[in-house]
Amino acid sequence: MSQFNRSINQRLSRRQVLKAAGLIGLGGALAACAPAAQPAQTGAQPTAAPQQAGGDAKGAYATVVKIAGINWFNRMEEGVKEWGQQNGVTAFLTGPEKADAALQIPIIENLIAQKVAALCVVPMDPDVLDPVLKKAMDAGIAVITHEASNQKSMHWDIEAFDNTAYGAHLMDFIAAQTGGEGEYAVFVGSLGSKTHNEWVDGGIARQQEKYPNMKLVADKQETKDDSQIAYQKMKELLKAYPNLRAVQTSASTDAAGVGQAIEEAGLVGKIVVAGTSLPSISGKFIESGAVQMISFWDPKLAGIAMNKLAMMHIKGEKIGDGMDLGIEGYNKLIAKGNVLYGAAWVDVTKDNLGQYNF
Repeated sequence: MSQFNRSINQRLSRRQVLKAAGLIGLGGALAACAPAAQPAQTGAQPTAAPQQAGGDAKGAYATVVKIAGINWFNRMEEGVKEWGQQNGVTAFLTGPEKADAALQIPIIENLIAQKVAALCVVPMDPDVLDPVLKKAMDAGIAVITHEASNQKSMHWDIEAFDNTAYGAHLMDFIAAQTGGEGEYAVFVGSLGSKTHNEWVDGGIARQQEKYPNMKLVADKQETKDDSQIAYQKMKELLKAYPNLRAVQTSASTDAAGVGQAIEEAGLVGKIVVAGTSLPSISGKFIESGAVQMISFWDPKLAGIAMNKLAMMHIKGEKIGDGMDLGIEGYNKLIAKGNVLYGAAWVDVTKDNLGQYNF
């Protein structure tokens, strides 16, 4: 079994969580406010100080991600912790053990009860999370989202780039590699994920506009952000569509699962794969030629951007079109309502893979 078929979540023991938070002596107090089933998390979740009136920004900043323990969100956690240290506040990242929007809800409910100052959330499904995020806002908590431009209940949403343009960019690369011909498939982590669907819809629209000799086959392949599911679905596609020429992927783990299936089928160099991932997840498949390009925004910087926006909102600082967060890729934000767009994507192929080590 390959490393991509391993479990991607690591559950911390109760003592490890308390030790990491420096709160072993407060175990009983924490137990009183914890849900019956504790979610997996990548960082300690200390008891938060109540948010003070008058724009106090010194409470705890909690970042809730789709799934704990995968490389993408481990990288985001680096940014969250670094930002917290630089700003003298408690900042931590947590998430469920599986990519399931329903599992994010009790985590957020618990954080609301702890009276955190801010919730920075990467929703698995914005519609599912909307009621609990509204509850957080009603409780006076700053709510910032990411990868959720359709989230209704939030103060601000920060996106690394315009999602439709990003998807079109991936399709342009695929078309250049295939000569603008052949069958292709698309993968998403979740059918409820706004960003993933905007990426593939942007790619499909670009294909229909510019590459009439290409043809989409099958429905969107939903992988639950699990490389093993992506691997199995790619194997099924290869059987059903022997003339498949390309795949556009979305979840950070998709390209690795797709690449593994291509390697095992002996089709390296015959199918073009491009999509969102990280070198630490899919780099070996770029090196082998099973994946031609991955694109991404640095989740570390996205974590910093979310938390910085949360503090700015709490302090009542001006947020809007043209602002510079002082973070690479987020220097001249475009505002559409309360959704902010940066220009932060990076393309990685075999030629520049060595420049990136995360």
